[in-house]
Amino acid sequence: MSAQPKELVEFVAKKLVDHPEDVNVRVIENDEGQTIELRVNAEDMGKVIGRGGKTAKAIRSLLMSASTKADTRAVLQIVE
Repeated sequence: MSAQPKELVEFVAKKLVDHPEDVNVRVIENDEGQTIELRVNAEDMGKVIGRGGKTAKAIRSLLMSASTKADTRAVLQIVE
């Protein structure tokens, strides 16, 4: 099974947060590929970013692998 970049980000974010119903993932197509916007409940922002940004960096690494496998380019934006 290969996960699409959007579904991967949504799956990981919902597992990390206390309010999975508030997770919203949106894909914006542009010339360079895709921008994946991740919105979570304000209380869960720290869980998605992690200490020193380590969790966000790990999600971005997973996204890079998934987007390469899907033959596209995707970047993650965590939006407040």
